[in-house]
Amino acid sequence: MSFAARLETELEQFKKDGVYKRLNYLEAPQAARTVMEGRGEVVILSSNNYLGLCNVPEVVAAGKAGLDSFGAGTGSVRFICGTFTVHRELEAALARLVGCESSLTYVSCWNANEGLCPTLLGEQDIVISDQLNHASIIDAIRLAKTITKCQTAVYKHSDLADLEAQLRAAQNRRLKLIFTDGIFSMEGDIARLPELLELGRKYDAVVAVDDSHATGVLGKTGRGTAEHFGVLGEVPIITSTLGKALGGAAGGFTAGPAALADYLTQRSRPQLFSNALPPTVAASALAAVRHVEAHPQLVTRLHQNARYFREQLLSLGFKPLAGETPIVPVILGETAKAIHMSELLLAEGVFVTGFGYPVVPQGHARVRCQLSAAHTRDDLDFALRAFKKVGSQLGLIS
Repeated sequence: MSFAARLETELEQFKKDGVYKRLNYLEAPQAARTVMEGRGEVVILSSNNYLGLCNVPEVVAAGKAGLDSFGAGTGSVRFICGTFTVHRELEAALARLVGCESSLTYVSCWNANEGLCPTLLGEQDIVISDQLNHASIIDAIRLAKTITKCQTAVYKHSDLADLEAQLRAAQNRRLKLIFTDGIFSMEGDIARLPELLELGRKYDAVVAVDDSHATGVLGKTGRGTAEHFGVLGEVPIITSTLGKALGGAAGGFTAGPAALADYLTQRSRPQLFSNALPPTVAASALAAVRHVEAHPQLVTRLHQNARYFREQLLSLGFKPLAGETPIVPVILGETAKAIHMSELLLAEGVFVTGFGYPVVPQGHARVRCQLSAAHTRDDLDFALRAFKKVGSQLGLIS
């Protein structure tokens, strides 16, 4: 069997298993409503555009101005060819936003996570990861284990007793790194950050938080999980993204003490061997940060929308997972059922994604709704009417 034929056979199996992913093409900006090729106008309930900044005029204009001022890109890695002043401005703004001394940008948060673990960890060290952490953290840890021969461990999701037992067993390790998501993207729940920090102090461990789904989302002014719990400035390491609430384009960053950004600049391979963020992205992300700082009411509106949508789903007879974030998963059990429901909802003009194994555990397939501050009450009510119709068709509600 040829290489291409083998791939085609596996792709056909994906389709039979109901896990084949089809791309939907948009003909307009990411927003509360957009235009989908072949579908017309749809309400978006599947985007990380939590604050609606993807097409805010100031953010778009800043990206255009960045392109005019600095051109398309650096042409090489930053320490070789020079870095643009807009990158320095952005990194200072990001550090200020998340309550850290400094930050360093990457082309994605995936790169930021992969740049962190193999750089900091060696044979004498251990990283202990939450069971439900994002794939980028998992792969970063796998990479570190392969390259540096560090020790790794996984604790049961948000189970602090299990984490403490593993910390106790690892007391002889030089660096003990606890790595967790801030908001867990598939469940919508929040890490128990104050207790994690307390365990870090007790066992001389460093806590790292991937705040990708929390930056711009949690806390009164959108400064993330630390602000949500009143511990802003106390988290040793924060990684996050520019591709969700902060404009939705691309890019990521690592924030922490000034020495961390400097050390990563010297040693982090994704930093040393990749071009810097395109200036248009750096400039639009900087404008997004400033917009969040100037408009904290967006965060309030986001959570009002999330509460309303969750409450209305409950009143219809659905059983979304409890939570206080704009991620509202509706558990359906079977992968095929989740995919089918998402297809029926799209036919009704609501774009929301169904997820099954291996993205989520067997038997926990779901439709994951993600709310935005840009959604109007009319948008949400339109989506709820579609949920009611489709839920009745599938026998999920009476």
